[in-house]
Amino acid sequence: MEDKKALIRVLNDSFRTTFIGGRVLMTASVQALPEQIRSKALSAVREFKDFTEDNDPHGEHDFGALDLDGQKFFWKIDYYDGTECCGSEDPSDPARTARVLTIMLSEDY
Repeated sequence: MEDKKALIRVLNDSFRTTFIGGRVLMTASVQALPEQIRSKALSAVREFKDFTEDNDPHGEHDFGALDLDGQKFFWKIDYYDGTECCGSEDPSDPARTARVLTIMLSEDY
């Protein structure tokens, strides 16, 4: 189980830092922000390293919170099957998992 968790963490970190290997979405409230703030949010998500027991209890690096320009942002990674209609049965298998990273304001959560 620890091996799968470690692999999920590596896959999530790779996706989050490169935005390659899945889809990146923003909620409507983030999309409505000025381009400069959206760009800062994307960069902050890519650079996020502040994983703790509180925000990452499963050790998968699939959620983060950050403050930016006086606003609280969350980001999270969800795991779907290849059709993105159901959850992935094995998030450690990139061939069977579609990763979706969503950036939102805290009030969107």
